[in-house]
Amino acid sequence: MEAIDAGSLPADVALVLSDVADAGILQRAAERGLPYRFLPPGSFRTKLDEQAESAYIAALREAEVDLVVLAGFMRILKGDFLRAFEGRVVNIHPSLLPSFPGLEAWKQALAYGVKVTGCTVHLVDQGVDTGPILGQRAVPVQNGDTPATLHARIQDAERELYPAVVAELARGAIRVQGRITSSFPG
Repeated sequence: MEAIDAGSLPADVALVLSDVADAGILQRAAERGLPYRFLPPGSFRTKLDEQAESAYIAALREAEVDLVVLAGFMRILKGDFLRAFEGRVVNIHPSLLPSFPGLEAWKQALAYGVKVTGCTVHLVDQGVDTGPILGQRAVPVQNGDTPATLHARIQDAERELYPAVVAELARGAIRVQGRITSSFPG
């Protein structure tokens, strides 16, 4: 939303959805006069149940979204949802994929002892953090880093990378063919 306001992202927010009733993003959307909704995720902890998935698809179709941009959505999307928005679901992950997929990637990076980690913007596919990579930003691991300090620096990088990649998608400057992505000036 900030990138749109700044003029660096040529897009509009059609709808803000959350699976968390008191998510801060819903309040921020309300304050900006953007359409927003909480939709219960259903009975599973790590994915949408069938009824919830149908409700999410319907809400996004009703809003006529062109791109689904995930942020802090900690559920695996599969099946009907990905078919409904094939090639149009984007996620950000706090590591340089394919390294450290899944939860708490910054902790995985510290435990492994890497010297560089970062963040990745990727298309969502049927796997967990396995979709085609659209952009990455490296973040050095510093001596004395804790999970909190490293995660904070990764989040700073995410706040720069994510809107930049989404802007390239909105301008048609990224082409995806299979797992390979190409950027074009313009």
